[in-house]
Amino acid sequence: MSLTWHHSRQIGALLFERYDTLNPRTVQLGDLRKWVLDLEDFEDRADGGDEKALDAIRQAWYDEWKAEFGGHREEG
Repeated sequence: MSLTWHHSRQIGALLFERYDTLNPRTVQLGDLRKWVLDLEDFEDRADGGDEKALDAIRQAWYDEWKAEFGGHREEG
């Protein structure tokens, strides 16, 4: 499946798999953009991910992280 900036849930899940112990809320948007672009199935334009798209991805990743850790590792 090819991923685009609009696949925030799928991208969030993949980032959680890759960086499972890292609290997504501590990740800079520039790093998040790079990590999304580095995903094997990501095939969208590099300049297509605006702040809104990155925030949606980070929230989806956080939802996965919170479900796993119950929000007990906020400083992560």
